Amino acid sequence: MKKQEIDEFETLQGQLQAFHEEMSSLARKNPNDALNKFKLGLVNSVLKKTNSFLGSTRLPFADFESFDESIIPSTSDVLVILSQYLSAFEKLRAENVYWDYDENGWCWKGGGKYGLAHQKKYRNR
Repeated sequence: MKKQEIDEFETLQGQLQAFHEEMSSLARKNPNDALNKFKLGLVNSVLKKTNSFLGSTRLPFADFESFDESIIPSTSDVLVILSQYLSAFEKLRAENVYWDYDENGWCWKGGGKYGLAHQKKYRNR
């Protein structure tokens, strides 16, 4: 992966993870509560960027792009989808990192010095 792709990956993964944590908290309280339109719009925005980043071959569901805003999903529905996207990101990450014995840490393939600079981030995973 190139530096720009690594940056985009880390940004999108962070956004997905933050939404996942928020939805987990909401779903524990009331799993069938509908998500409000503001939050749904934010989730859909990240999902659309994520779809573009992953490309059609890496999408968790070939027929899912985003939530229909006219049919507001529950927090647990959103949580299920976010979990699948995070799994797709973990698979992509696993395919694009390697253990560097000289540096004693994980590095991005093709990341050059940038990959080595980020190796501490993935230590002990």
